[in-house]
Amino acid sequence: MQGKQGPAGVKPAFQTSLKGKALRLLGQREHSRSELERKLRRYEETPGTLARALDELQAKGYLSEQRAAESLVHRRAGQFGAARLRQEMQDKGLARELIEQALAGLKDSELARAREVWRRKFETPPTTPQERARQTRFLLARGFSAEVVRRVLGSDPADDLT
Repeated sequence: MQGKQGPAGVKPAFQTSLKGKALRLLGQREHSRSELERKLRRYEETPGTLARALDELQAKGYLSEQRAAESLVHRRAGQFGAARLRQEMQDKGLARELIEQALAGLKDSELARAREVWRRKFETPPTTPQERARQTRFLLARGFSAEVVRRVLGSDPADDLT
């Protein structure tokens, strides 16, 4: 974005640098490098300045792909299944190995998390095929696997033990 310039082409003192904008975004929540590049690209006036700013932030530890992945899982795991979280991390440009590492700890809690999401929305088991289809679509859209959805809607007490 080309800012307004004052006399003799001098930029106003209040204009924030790319690094400052990146730090402001990182102060709100963790971001991946590709997210910051996408958000800040329009402010880059000289080619390469954004990459240098992000390199510096990464070298100083302000920008971390690992923290971005862990943060996303921490914030969203109570609402979504592994498939949806995987898609969100891919959209943020995180590496496949990092995604798999972040999701590895969620496998054991997938059924419990799906039951909690279902309980908050529906509270009672489906009584008609239409209601079962509606609840199934809801859980699938939240990123839970078909097997987990079947177990949640089956509500077999023996599932609680596994």
